Amino acid sequence: MNSHHKLTSVKVLRQQARQHIERGAVTEGYSADRSRVLKMLNEALATEIVCVLRYRRHHFMARGIHGQTVGAEFLVHSNEEQGHADQLAARIVQLGGEPDFSPDSLSERSHAEYVPAKTLPEMIRENLVAERIAIDSYRDMIRVLEDLDPTTSDLLRQILAVEEEHADELADLLEGMPADKD
Repeated sequence: MNSHHKLTSVKVLRQQARQHIERGAVTEGYSADRSRVLKMLNEALATEIVCVLRYRRHHFMARGIHGQTVGAEFLVHSNEEQGHADQLAARIVQLGGEPDFSPDSLSERSHAEYVPAKTLPEMIRENLVAERIAIDSYRDMIRVLEDLDPTTSDLLRQILAVEEEHADELADLLEGMPADKD
């Protein structure tokens, strides 16, 4: 074991814990750029909220022979995205930041787009595109935060796993759909 990875002495841990206690979970050992992490998390929060809204609209607008089953799936996804938004907001606060729920700048901050879509195949496609954007953007964030902020990285991994499930389910749904005529 090289000396670079020595454990901090208990005495030093105790001293550090008493400094800046108002920072809560953000201790001396937190080495990530907090403002950058908070910006990333707020973008992820905006992305999740936009996805909640898009899925909700699609849930209510789903029509046709597959409308009920696909619409029900959209509602499940919407609720799961809301759960992600809540987890991200809680982590932002834990890191001493403020979650940005402002509707005015939501779509600018979101990585995914809000596309109303008219037909069921179009809705499925737009949701799949948004999931694929989320998957890549979460992978990027995890890569950046891996060693610097393992807690946030773990949270993003959990969310990523669900987004991958969503993408897989949407790809399955798309298979059973007639192609839209553009």
